[in-house]
Amino acid sequence: MSIRVVVADDQELVRSGFTMILQAQQDIEVVAEAGDGAEAVDAVRRHTPDVLLLDIRMPVMDGLEAARRVCAQSGCKVVMLTTFDLDEYVYDALYAGASGFLLKDVRRDDLVHAVRVVAGGDSLLAPTITRRLVADVVRRRREEAVTGTTPDRLDVLTAREVETLRMLARGLSNAEIATTLFVSEHTVKTHVSNVLGKLGLRDRVQAVICAYETGLVTPGAP
Repeated sequence: MSIRVVVADDQELVRSGFTMILQAQQDIEVVAEAGDGAEAVDAVRRHTPDVLLLDIRMPVMDGLEAARRVCAQSGCKVVMLTTFDLDEYVYDALYAGASGFLLKDVRRDDLVHAVRVVAGGDSLLAPTITRRLVADVVRRRREEAVTGTTPDRLDVLTAREVETLRMLARGLSNAEIATTLFVSEHTVKTHVSNVLGKLGLRDRVQAVICAYETGLVTPGAP
């Protein structure tokens, strides 16, 4: 079964370029295009795609508001695309529920890979964005430590679920986690589902943020 995609960008040439790249793949079908955020929300409602490629800066309704509505109203995964590598956009997009965040100069193969990864239930961030995200989370944790405002959110998890969250934050796949814990991938999927459900998280990206915010994982730790 093909991965159904909606491409939303106010620049026709950019939109057409992404569409051509994706349509060339045997396992991907672009079911609609949109030129603004409102059209993107309507296209998702009408075509029920698996993935929405969504530009942040668009007329009528910006991409962030469109992402909030799509993520709240459907199971469609959202990958944000922008030319601006700015922290505020990263946070707004992730907390809106986006599962991926890529810069518009992304390589052809990386774009296709992102669509497949997100459609498969995982999350994806450009490496430069990931580094800045982690650095900012660590900075905010230090500030919170001074004021004593950091909440302990992990008490609801079992020991095995905490370990699963730690491995997620380090970028391990379900298969790698299964090998490390000597359990089946099905068991790992159950642990991941429990972690997301208990902590009220949408996906693995938000799980990574939570792991750093709570101090479960720190940059450079083995």
